[in-house]
This record gives sequence, C-alpha cells and structure tokens, in this order.
Amino acid sequence: MRIEQTLIQDLVIMNPAVFNDERGYFFEAYSQAKFQENGIMYNFIQDNQSFSTKGVIRGLHLQINPFAQAKLVRVLQGEILDVTVDLRKNSQTYGQHFSVVLSAENKKQLMVPHGFAHGFSVLSETASVMYKVDQLYHKDSERGIRFDDTTLAIDWKVNPEEVIVSEKDLILPAFKDIDWEF
Repeated sequence: MRIEQTLIQDLVIMNPAVFNDERGYFFEAYSQAKFQENGIMYNFIQDNQSFSTKGVIRGLHLQINPFAQAKLVRVLQGEILDVTVDLRKNSQTYGQHFSVVLSAENKKQLMVPHGFAHGFSVLSETASVMYKVDQLYHKDSERGIRFDDTTLAIDWKVNPEEVIVSEKDLILPAFKDIDWEF
C-alpha cells in the first residue's frame, strides 16, 4: 500500500497494491498494521455503505467533538468525486477543500481525519460507496455545510440540472455561519 500525501496535512490517499491475474484481482483494502506503521492510528469500529445514482451529492457532513469521526472512504462500484473541507481552526489549510476521484477501477481510498467535513458527488450512472468510521453516529453531534456554499466554491463535477440533494442537506448552513470548530 502506497500512501500519497495531499496538500492538506493529515489528509492522505491510500493506493493499494493490486495483484491481477486471469481470475481477476486481489488487494488488501485495509491493514491496521500498515496504517499504524505509517502513523495512522484509528480504531475503526463500523463500516457504512451507500448506493446513489448519477448527480447525487451527499454532504458536506461531520460530527463535532467528542464524537468526531475519522473515515476511510472507498468505492465498490462506480465513480465519485470525494470532497473534504479542513475545519481545524489551527490548521494552515483551514477552510480549504480537497477533492479526488475515487472509483472501483482506480481502487484509491481517502483517509479523512477528525476535523474535516466530508461529502461526495456521483459521477457514474450509479455508485456504491463504503467507508469505515472510528466513532458511532451521534445525532446531537451531527453538523454540516451546504454543498453549494459560495465561500468554498466547490466544483462537484456534476451538471447543475442533474444535481440531486436531500432536503436535510439543503438546509445546512453556509461556511461563514458555522459556529463550531475542532
């Protein structure tokens, strides 16, 4: 597994070693030992999976402390644009966002640490996304930022006429209006 550093500290892309042969392929999707060897010390306790159609945008979601979640995100089928926003007030990249295409084909995974909002858009006809979390869902700690926030100006790579967003995500606050921090 090769770990690729992004321009945002602690946000890394995991590139597994894929072994192909006439039967198909094999790779280690997760190895706690390899993560720990690289200083990534999360105790994942739950796997979550979603299925979405083209144009769906989920996010930007997070949980605040003490229930903040780290996530290891990968795509089982299809292709997404995975997006994070650094919400760590003491970070040099506070308020900056990062995006990467994750797909069943490229098998990349994004390690999203505590202190980030997370979301994704579906670029293929359908996509199945799986992610590990290190903390259980806690409704009272749930927060988010509106996907089309003008300050963040995220390009979700989806045709505006095709965007599908939940009612819950449409009422999230703008980045300038958030009152919580990490």
